[in-house]
Amino acid sequence: MRRLFPVSPVGEADSLDTLDALADAYAYPAPRGAASAWLRGNMVASLDGAARHDGRSQPLSSAADMRIFGVLRGLADAVVVGAETVRQEEYRPAKAREAFAERRAALGQPVAPVIAVVSASLDLDFSLPLFTEPLVPTLVLTGAQADPDRVRAARARGAEVVVAGAGAGVEPAEAVRALAARGLTRLLTEGGPRLLAQFAATGVLDELCLSIAPLVAAGTAPRIMDGPGLDVPARFAPAAILEEDGFLFTRYVRA
Repeated sequence: MRRLFPVSPVGEADSLDTLDALADAYAYPAPRGAASAWLRGNMVASLDGAARHDGRSQPLSSAADMRIFGVLRGLADAVVVGAETVRQEEYRPAKAREAFAERRAALGQPVAPVIAVVSASLDLDFSLPLFTEPLVPTLVLTGAQADPDRVRAARARGAEVVVAGAGAGVEPAEAVRALAARGLTRLLTEGGPRLLAQFAATGVLDELCLSIAPLVAAGTAPRIMDGPGLDVPARFAPAAILEEDGFLFTRYVRA
């Protein structure tokens, strides 16, 4: 993997092909406060802006993209994901990876990141391994007015239901606060596009890791953000650009 834009020095002998070097390059910043979270987004897009092909992101991915995907998960306290993405991408529980065990233990993190599913309707299949076989309990973020029968069904399957909004749905800023209150301050969202747009529109997205695939998809697939717009576009500053096999792996932080 070739560095095109330095984010921070990596020793001369280090290679960005190693997981340790990538983990150092993508390390979360120092906490801004005891209950202050850092929300990082990770998405892949084609050259023409498609976030999916045939309904999934996997056809736009690559081995290097999946390597960075694994590193970002290995660094996170929690992975925040929308219910539709859970269904489309067939989400499974996060794994404990030996490569990150020492690093996570030193930071007091659980053996694997928590998966936090955002859902207003709680229309989820609670018999899936995501809910029945996680190493750490899966969280379900919903609103205070969510269907109580679905809330009970989620809890009966072992999911922890977290209220993060006064209405039926989740309020993005409240979701970040609720996770931070649980000690989950290194947050990673993998979308989908609607959820990522909501985080951006609310001003709680701190960082975006965008993989740009050297592919053209055409069609009507959504962009990486597909939701409410901003009155004034938010400014992000480039922190790093890496390249492998024609794929660009960019990292931007909120300016």
